[in-house]
Amino acid sequence: MQYGICNLSIVPLRFEPSDKTELVSQILYGDFFKVLEYRKSWSKIRLAFDKYEGWVDNKQYLQISEEQYKNLNCSELKLSLDLVEFVQDKDLQLQSITLGSCLNGLSILKHSFDGNVFEGSSNKTNIIETAFLYLNTPYLWGGKTPFGIDCSGFTQMVYKLNGYKLLRDASQQATQGEALSFIEESEPGDLAFFDNNDGQIIHVGIIMKDNYIIHAHGKVRIDRLDHSGIYNVDTRKHTHKLRVIKKIV
Repeated sequence: MQYGICNLSIVPLRFEPSDKTELVSQILYGDFFKVLEYRKSWSKIRLAFDKYEGWVDNKQYLQISEEQYKNLNCSELKLSLDLVEFVQDKDLQLQSITLGSCLNGLSILKHSFDGNVFEGSSNKTNIIETAFLYLNTPYLWGGKTPFGIDCSGFTQMVYKLNGYKLLRDASQQATQGEALSFIEESEPGDLAFFDNNDGQIIHVGIIMKDNYIIHAHGKVRIDRLDHSGIYNVDTRKHTHKLRVIKKIV
């Protein structure tokens, strides 16, 4: 078994071993993983944080030892709290990193960092404050950064930056937590899930107070939430059908 760590700012995670195939997620600086299959140019990996799998270009990560992987996996996550910051290498060259980048591997990568760091867990009330950091971020299928993000990447990163672990896809996240019977039982920071006509969960957002929701649809935006679903305040139409509300923490 081989192991790796992302030593670049943002690396695409692909559905198949090709630059032309679907972006399924992104690997941020410092994310570490197991290599499930190693080929000449591509590796199929499984991320340590959420067990998500995909293909990454071999030129876009650094191989690490099993011991280094285990040490990283056993340590409490340290995350960058700034929208954009920099790490510095031994030659004093700077490399940008984005919000939520993992800083546990700084010594392995021989980098230094002087920005704001999150470690541990925070009060649930901070979830909405963190969500506002992504407001107006453009929608990007597979995205996980303030420069492009999808609905489940948004909820995952917001929760991660508060010390809570969510799975990657909306349908996976819907298997976590405790289901609530009514919107009135929810609190700011709870998750609302939405399905399509086939009953498949395809969307997720974070509930705010006074029946508002913040979610990624075109961009990270704030809309109304009612018993039918999401009511778009700009088009004055319902855009998503409510399936279930979950209390994760």
